[in-house]
Amino acid sequence: MSSAPIALGSIVAYLGSAGLVGWRMFHRELYPANNVRLAALGLGFIGLLLHTWLLYHAIFSHAGLNFAFFNALSLASWTVVASLLLSSLTKPIENLGLVILPLAALTVGLDLMYPSVGFMSEEATWILKLHVLLSMLAYSMLTLAAVQAVLLAVQDRALRRRKPNSFIRSLPPLMTMEALLFEMIGIGFTLLTLALLSGFAFLENMFAQHLVHKTVLSVMAWLVFGGLLLGRRVWGWRGQKAIRWTLSGFLLLILAYFGSKFVLELLLNR
Repeated sequence: MSSAPIALGSIVAYLGSAGLVGWRMFHRELYPANNVRLAALGLGFIGLLLHTWLLYHAIFSHAGLNFAFFNALSLASWTVVASLLLSSLTKPIENLGLVILPLAALTVGLDLMYPSVGFMSEEATWILKLHVLLSMLAYSMLTLAAVQAVLLAVQDRALRRRKPNSFIRSLPPLMTMEALLFEMIGIGFTLLTLALLSGFAFLENMFAQHLVHKTVLSVMAWLVFGGLLLGRRVWGWRGQKAIRWTLSGFLLLILAYFGSKFVLELLLNR
């Protein structure tokens, strides 16, 4: 079966889900909010299912696991969307889909338009495969935290100006938003810690393996998120300080993985 119709279906489902999330946030008074929410989650899960089919056929082959740049980008977005949708079943965080779902649709389109090859051998050790899994899970949770931080910044600014529009009123209370942010950061930091530990287990020569930038930036991101959690616990950090630290750590994490991968694969062809 051609992957183009499946990719198109995933893109349409993701964008439709994001559209319903946005409609629910700005027009809560017109339709039963819970019905629109369920429809948005349903479309999101349909997009995720189609995305799963695409990734399976793009990544798994007899030659090994194809973790080329756009495949890895698509896999990362799949992990983020899966975490968002599953968490939305029990927590009021589906509004994050307004940002995350269109970005996931974009990665599906890019992966379809620019197929590339970057194999991880089937002989790769279990610790390396565990490292990849933990890294993706950590990235997904900290991506959700970064989007949550952006929404928290918008909400905090609007409340300070005493101009809460329908978008702001659709969000959970500020204290709930902040609690959700630190919950995501705590889970993401734990996963990132495990990912780094498993990564050091197979790291032999970071210069020869072209991993020096990735390693240094990942450790810096770990220190930022760890420092934020410590500051929250000891000094009660919150608000704008928490938002700045979250976004700084997330930027380091993006540069660590996708920045180094972009340079090596697309610019240096390694």
